[in-house]
Amino acid sequence: MPERNIEFGAYGARGIKGHEAAARQLDALAGFIATPVTVRRGLLARLHYLTRTDRARAAAREAGLTVTDRTLRAWLEGRRSPSPRNLARIEEAYRAVRRRNVARSLLARLNRAGRGTRVEFHPLNQSQVPRPRQRALSYRTLNVRHWDRIVAGWAAGDDAALDDAWVSDATVDLGSEWGQYEYVTNIGFAA
Repeated sequence: MPERNIEFGAYGARGIKGHEAAARQLDALAGFIATPVTVRRGLLARLHYLTRTDRARAAAREAGLTVTDRTLRAWLEGRRSPSPRNLARIEEAYRAVRRRNVARSLLARLNRAGRGTRVEFHPLNQSQVPRPRQRALSYRTLNVRHWDRIVAGWAAGDDAALDDAWVSDATVDLGSEWGQYEYVTNIGFAA
């Protein structure tokens, strides 16, 4: 897509990139553990998720949680507490493994056997933009039928691939208005 280097926010518009809003929505659909990792209950839930099977343990190691079994046992039994750095690693590994685990079912829900999912584009917040520079942006809906590359980029945690897939597979169908929705306040969809 041309013009992907527009200087965003020069006049006070507020929003986020469309693919970041889509990633937030996909995270919400993935159903992460609500209790924070800093609370014992949240820590135990994440550790159990990452260590319940050999496959889950291997995926956690691949995602960056490289501690010994002895350390994991001590954390689970409450004899030791992870450092803040290890808490961050546990959270990152949990999110990466959870995304990978739910990607296939989420993809099936979003594609709906070729029917796709209705996506809502909420325009930028222009309340801080001077009146003469405000653009006429409206709330838009669009049916996105191809989620494969979008979900694959999200599951892999690859921001560049997700951005490319979002622009190529979702916003391209907005026609000449795609650039107006490169930055949005929110993206909404339910599967």
